[in-house]
Amino acid sequence: MSDLDPLLRERLSAYRNDVVSRVTGPGPDQARHLLRRRRRMTAVAVAVAAVVLVVAPVVANAALRGDRNPPVPAESVQPTTPPTSAPPTPTPTGSPTPTPSNAPTAPDGRISPAQLLATRVDLPNWQPGEMEGGCTTSKVRLQTDTKKVYVPELTDDEFEHGDIDGDGAAETIAIVGCRYGEVSAKQVVAFDRDRDGRIVTVGRVVRTGDGFDDILAMEIDQSGSVKVRVADIALCCSTPEYLRREQVRTYRWNGERFSQNDGPTTFGKDPRLTDLRMSMTHELVDVPGTDTRRKLTTVFTVTNAGPIDAPQVAFESIDVGEPAGGDWSRCDPNPSSRYLPSCLLPGIPAGESRRYTFVQLVPGKPGPDARTRYFGVSHYDAQDRSWPDLREDDNKVKFPLPF
Repeated sequence: MSDLDPLLRERLSAYRNDVVSRVTGPGPDQARHLLRRRRRMTAVAVAVAAVVLVVAPVVANAALRGDRNPPVPAESVQPTTPPTSAPPTPTPTGSPTPTPSNAPTAPDGRISPAQLLATRVDLPNWQPGEMEGGCTTSKVRLQTDTKKVYVPELTDDEFEHGDIDGDGAAETIAIVGCRYGEVSAKQVVAFDRDRDGRIVTVGRVVRTGDGFDDILAMEIDQSGSVKVRVADIALCCSTPEYLRREQVRTYRWNGERFSQNDGPTTFGKDPRLTDLRMSMTHELVDVPGTDTRRKLTTVFTVTNAGPIDAPQVAFESIDVGEPAGGDWSRCDPNPSSRYLPSCLLPGIPAGESRRYTFVQLVPGKPGPDARTRYFGVSHYDAQDRSWPDLREDDNKVKFPLPF
C-alpha cells in the first residue's frame, strides 16, 4: 500500500468509512432516543385503551336506554388511602325482644258459668276426708243449686277474669264447692282454654282446710294476683255471724302452681276471747215440813284467767229446780241473746275471781227421765252476745246426782 499513490489512499479510506457507517447502524445515543420514543407511544396506547374500556359500557347503556346525551366519563382520580369505617352502632340493651308478627297468640280463657256447667272438667284434689266421702275430681260435671252431699257444685259467686299467668290473655277463676253436711268444702280453681278451644284446668288457687274453713269471695288484681277473702269458720248450725273472722290472702301463679305471696298466713288466737275457769261446791238437804222436795245450794267460783275482761258471765244448765234464793234475783230478766242461759250476771275483770251462789228446790227422788248434768259458765259481752272460751274443758263441772 505504500507504493500506492497518496491520492488513491485517501479515496479508499473515505470509501471504507462510508460502508462501515451503513452496516453498523446508529450509535448509543440514537438507540436511547428511539427507546424513549417507543415507551411514550406504549403509555399513550394503554391510556387510550383504558378510556375505551370505561366509556364503552356507559355509551352502550345510554344507547340501550335511548339516551341521546351519553354521560361524559368521570375524571380519573388518584388512588388514596381508604377511610377507616366507623364501628356499627351497638344495639341498645334492656328493651324486650319484639315478638314476631307470626307468633301464635294465647287463647282467650274467658269462660262463662253456662260454658263451665256444660262440660266435664278435672278438679284439683279435695281434702282426704272429703274425697273419701265422695267429692270427685276426674271428669266432673259441675252442678248448681243442689242440696245433695258429696256432689261438686259451682257456687253462685261471681266469676273473675284476668291474666293470671302472664301470657297476655285472660283466664277464669271460680269457686267450686262440695257439700258434706251443713257446710261445704270449697276451692278457688283457675280455668283456661287450650289452642283447640277446650276448657282446661290451670290449678287450684287455695282450698278450705288450709288454715281456714270458708271462702267468701275472690278477685284478680291488675298484677294478675288472686285475692281471696277467707273466714276462720263456716257459718252453720245457728252459729252467729259475729263470731266469724275474715282475712284477705293473695296468691300468684309461679309457672307451676299458685302460692301465697301476700296477706296473713294464720288467724291465730281470737283476741276477743278469754279463759273462764269454774269450780263448784254443793249442799243437798231435806226441806222441813211436809214438802218432799230438797234444797240444793250450789256455790260456783269463777276465775277469769284472761287475757280480756268478761263484761258478763252466763251460767248454763244450772236450773234443775225452783229458784229459792241466792243470786237468782240478780239475773238479767230479759237477756237479748238468742241463746238463753239459766242466768246472766255481771262479769269478771281479767285476772280476778268471783263467787256465785244459787239455791233451788229440787225433787226428793229423781224422776224416770233423770240424767247427769253438766253446769257451765261462759263469757258474754255488753251486747249480750255469747263468746267461746279459750279452754272449754275447764269452764264446766259435772254434778254428781241425776235430775
